[in-house]
Amino acid sequence: MRKASIIGKKLSLGYTKGKVQREILHELSFELFSGEMTCLLGPNGVGKSTLVKAILGQLKPFEGEVLLNEKPISTYSNEDLAKQLSVVLTEPFLPANMTVGQLVAMGRIPHTGWTGKLEDRDRVAVQQALSATKIEYLQEDRISEISDGQRQKALIARALAQDGKVMVLDEPTAHLDLVNRYEIMHLLQEIAKTQGKSILVVTHDLEIALETADRFWLLNCGTPLISGLPEDLVISGEINQLLPGKKFHFSVEKGRIESKVQDLKFEISGPEDLAGWISKALEKAGINGLAGAIEVSREPFLIKYAGREFSKVEEFILAL
Repeated sequence: MRKASIIGKKLSLGYTKGKVQREILHELSFELFSGEMTCLLGPNGVGKSTLVKAILGQLKPFEGEVLLNEKPISTYSNEDLAKQLSVVLTEPFLPANMTVGQLVAMGRIPHTGWTGKLEDRDRVAVQQALSATKIEYLQEDRISEISDGQRQKALIARALAQDGKVMVLDEPTAHLDLVNRYEIMHLLQEIAKTQGKSILVVTHDLEIALETADRFWLLNCGTPLISGLPEDLVISGEINQLLPGKKFHFSVEKGRIESKVQDLKFEISGPEDLAGWISKALEKAGINGLAGAIEVSREPFLIKYAGREFSKVEEFILAL
């Protein structure tokens, strides 16, 4: 049986200015399960940060309630909440001279108090967090001396050392290169599975989220929060809630976002994947149509058109 660490019940969320309440999210219900990594996706300005603040106990709902381990989150003291919830922000302030080991040890503050005196159990927790994120070798390095990807792992290790049941991460792959983005998300998925944590990741990176997330929360203006397996949301077409308007849609066949408008059609024979890439290049080049058929082969890669052969797509387009 799956267990929900966080439950939201018919939440009305927003902000108060003077006597005026500005509601941003209405009738929001959700469950964040243990052992799963959930990705929260939605356009900018839709209320993702507002929802996260409510989950962290930083924003009191106008209506409804948030439960943490079956208790209203409003009943937790700050100290108890810090033992249950850990947060990784996009761009936290970090002293440059602090070492990675010192940063990770800060995760034990809810357990040690502000004295920061580590007992044996705290040292064990720090070492386990370093090991889980595979950065033991960086323990003595200063924050200013490591890469962005390594710094992100160190922040995740700090959250792990905090030893809460729930981890919330705001855009953890922002500003990282492609390899580090995949590595961080796979790491979070592994932590959720092996340590039974509930992990919520706010992200705009749909492609990597599809690859790694156990569950999606889709948030859009004026619609209820949609929760489900990424695969179910793709098959049902609900993933298109992320793409309002008529210009783009998510292609189930190709597994990516593409333009709905497909006015340009080319007659291309050969392997379907190669034909797709050639068609895409022609469309981007603004070519409106061709008089004859195109042939493409894989080994060797050749494009044949109008009695000529091309070994690169670029050569073919320049010739046109």
